[in-house]
Amino acid sequence: MEKIYTPQAPAAIGPYSQAVVSNGMVYTSGQIAIDPSSGELQGSDIQTQTKQVMENLGHVLEACQSDFSHVIKTTCFIVNMQDFAAFNAVYGEYIQDKPARSCVAVKELPKGALVEVEVIAMQK
Repeated sequence: MEKIYTPQAPAAIGPYSQAVVSNGMVYTSGQIAIDPSSGELQGSDIQTQTKQVMENLGHVLEACQSDFSHVIKTTCFIVNMQDFAAFNAVYGEYIQDKPARSCVAVKELPKGALVEVEVIAMQK
């Protein structure tokens, strides 16, 4: 098992890795809309935050020798289910191969984020 860290994505804000690779499979931790250079939450709307989340995930996947075309499962957490369509619009710009997915509403997320996404992918 290999623990992954890239400075192009936010550092973990707890005792976990950005991702773990095991037997060619990539398991990312959930990403929220933190700008890796400033450490600050980006945006106050679901679209801006989702874009930052997906950019962060893209960098983590790249560090794992993977990409969005190799994602097989996502788990998405949003604070307000009324943001579902707006979230999907941005999410769909990054993940186009329609992997399996769960999307649930949660009461709150770290740092007041509106969205968090984690993925399971295969390495290239």
